Amino acid sequence: MTDTHPELDDLVLPFSVEPLEARGRITRLGPLVDRILERHAYPPQVARLVGEMVVLAVLLGTSLKFEGRFQLQTRTDGAVDMLVVDFEAPDRVRAYARFDAERLGELAADASPAALLGRGHLALTIDQGSDMSRYQGIVALEGQSIEDAAHQYFLQSEQIPTRIRIAVGETLAGARHTWRAGGVMVQFLPSSPERQRQADLPPGDAPEGATAHVVDEDDAWVEARSLVETVEDHELLDPTLTSETLLYRLFHERGVRVFEAQTVIERCRCSRERIVGMLRQFSPEERRSMVGDDGRIGITCEFCSTHYQVEPAEVGVED
Repeated sequence: MTDTHPELDDLVLPFSVEPLEARGRITRLGPLVDRILERHAYPPQVARLVGEMVVLAVLLGTSLKFEGRFQLQTRTDGAVDMLVVDFEAPDRVRAYARFDAERLGELAADASPAALLGRGHLALTIDQGSDMSRYQGIVALEGQSIEDAAHQYFLQSEQIPTRIRIAVGETLAGARHTWRAGGVMVQFLPSSPERQRQADLPPGDAPEGATAHVVDEDDAWVEARSLVETVEDHELLDPTLTSETLLYRLFHERGVRVFEAQTVIERCRCSRERIVGMLRQFSPEERRSMVGDDGRIGITCEFCSTHYQVEPAEVGVED
């Protein structure tokens, strides 16, 4: 019998490799990602994209040191023109995708993320509440994967050497296939700022023949990055392989230290009160136009598919 560890799913495990001055996080998602993907019955290509975005949001969102919201959102011209993942600190995540079924059907079943998404952008937004200004970083999507877009963000906006590996796939659990996902992120955070220097980004207007500014990568970072790059998809998805075991495989020669694991849960922010409040923001004419043949306003949450029936009088629509 396979020795699985369901109690270790839907957790994020922070770790550090002190000899390499590297820190990171690893996550293995089981029931959480399966509920999100199965609820919407996404086609497999779309499900994998959503799963990748959920993993990335969990890796980044759980690193926040304050209560608030972290959101990943793509807007592109491809068959999958929108992906949204909300992470509400400290532990709640929800997600959905919007896609054109006809255009999706014209693509191969194993179409790459670039083919599915097309061109557009990935936005990373941190919202600490009404008393604080929002932060937003934008990365152009021009044919790269979600992983590569994340690397581009850290290079351009945070200037922190970062390597991320993400995997999403289906496994057989009893009589049905279930979705699993996993990811690992490592960052080079030396105590000396000089060791973290990177080459300047191309200015775009350098004269022809100008010599590019080159900074050799730190040997410690090269080692940490190279080790994470060896992680294979099946290692991130295998329910019999614990996160601690995988980290030991990667860093046992240097020594890896793990910290307290953090649980993440799939939960939507929607509620009847929020729906009513949202409807009241529309004009009276718009609210009247929403009333259906049954005399009520019907709203379905895009994230969790919960359907709400609102009486027109609740939002100020008179008979």
